[in-house]
Amino acid sequence: MNPPQEDLHRSMPRREPAAVARWCAAQGWPVHPLAPGRKTPAGNCRSCQERDHAPADCPCVPAGRWCHGFHAATTDPGLIAAWWGANPGFGVGVACGPAGLVVLDVDAHPAPVPARDRILPGIPVHDGVDLTGLENGFHTLALLAALRGAPDPAQDSGTLRVRTPSGGLHVWYRAEGAGPFLCSVGSAAGTGRALAWQVDVRAGGGYIIAPGTRTGDGAYTPLGECRRPAPLPQWLARELTRTGHRAGPAGEQACAPDAAPAVPPRARQAVVRAGGGRRGAARALDAVLAEVVACAAVPEGAGFSGKLNTAAYTAGGLVAAGHIPRAEAERLLAEAAAQARPGQDRRCAQIIRSGMAAGARRPLHIRGRS
Repeated sequence: MNPPQEDLHRSMPRREPAAVARWCAAQGWPVHPLAPGRKTPAGNCRSCQERDHAPADCPCVPAGRWCHGFHAATTDPGLIAAWWGANPGFGVGVACGPAGLVVLDVDAHPAPVPARDRILPGIPVHDGVDLTGLENGFHTLALLAALRGAPDPAQDSGTLRVRTPSGGLHVWYRAEGAGPFLCSVGSAAGTGRALAWQVDVRAGGGYIIAPGTRTGDGAYTPLGECRRPAPLPQWLARELTRTGHRAGPAGEQACAPDAAPAVPPRARQAVVRAGGGRRGAARALDAVLAEVVACAAVPEGAGFSGKLNTAAYTAGGLVAAGHIPRAEAERLLAEAAAQARPGQDRRCAQIIRSGMAAGARRPLHIRGRS
C-alpha cells in the first residue's frame, strides 16, 4: 500500500529528504538521489564508474539501483524507501521529462551583460530600449515577457516557485499537451538553444532540485502558498519552440514583438519592476517595497502591516518632496501589497492611505536621480 501523501505546505526546508522524495513521487514526479549536500546526482556504482556505457544499456537501472542520475528516477515507493532509508542524507532530484515538467531556472549571478543580440536569442533588442540596470536573469525574463505583452513568470504566484540558495528562482510549470520540451543549460554561453541570458530551461533530458532540498549552500525554499505547477502559458510554449527547445512544425514562430514605438517604455518598465536601474528616490522606495513583497513567503508573523505602513510612509514623503508622482506611488504600493497578501485589497488600501498621509507631512528629500 502506498504511504499517505505528505503535506509539505509548511516548513518544507525542515522536512527529511525521504519525505520530500515521497511527496514528489505522489505528484507523479520521478525522483532520484542527489549526493549529500550537493546539487549533483549520487555517484554510480563502481562497475558503472569503470566502464563507459549508455544508461539504456546498463543493468543497474532495471535492477533498481540509482546509477546514471535522472535516468534511474522512479516513483516506486519501495525503491524510494530503500534508497533514502539506506542513505538519509541524499538530496532529491526530479526528472523533468518523465514528470512532464518545464522549469525556468532564473539566475542572479553577477556577470558582464552580453551584447544586445545575445540577451534574448533571436529577438533584436534595438538601441531605443533603455537597458540601464539590466543585470541578471530576472531582468531578461521580465524583458521577454514585456515584449510579448505577457505577465512576468517570476511574479507568477499561481504556480510553484522555489527560491534557490544563490538568490535565483525556479519557476515550475506542467507541459501537458504543449510538450515535450528539451533542456538548455548554460545559456550565458550564447551557444546552442537558449531562452534568455541567465535563464535556463529544465525539461526533457535533465532534472531539477526538489523544493525542500538542502545543499551545502542552503535550502530550496518555496515562495508564497502555491505548491503545484500551473500549466505552461501558451506564450512561453511558443517561445520555447522558437528557441529550439522543441522541434515544432516547419515555419512555426512565436508572436512578433510589438511595433518599435511601443517597445521601449514597456521594456524599460519591466527592467525597473524586476529591480534594475533604480537610483536615488526610486531605489529608496524599491527597498521598502521589497520588504512588503517578501511577506508573500511568510503567510503569518511577517509584520506585513508594519512593513506596508513603512513603505506607504516613505512613498508619501517622496511624493511630497516631488520625487515620484502620487499615482505611481499608489500603484506600486497596491501591486506590492496584492502580491504579498492577495484578497486583502480593502485592508491594504486603508494602510496605504494612512501611511502616505503621514509621510506627506514629512517630505523626504533624497539626492540622486529618481
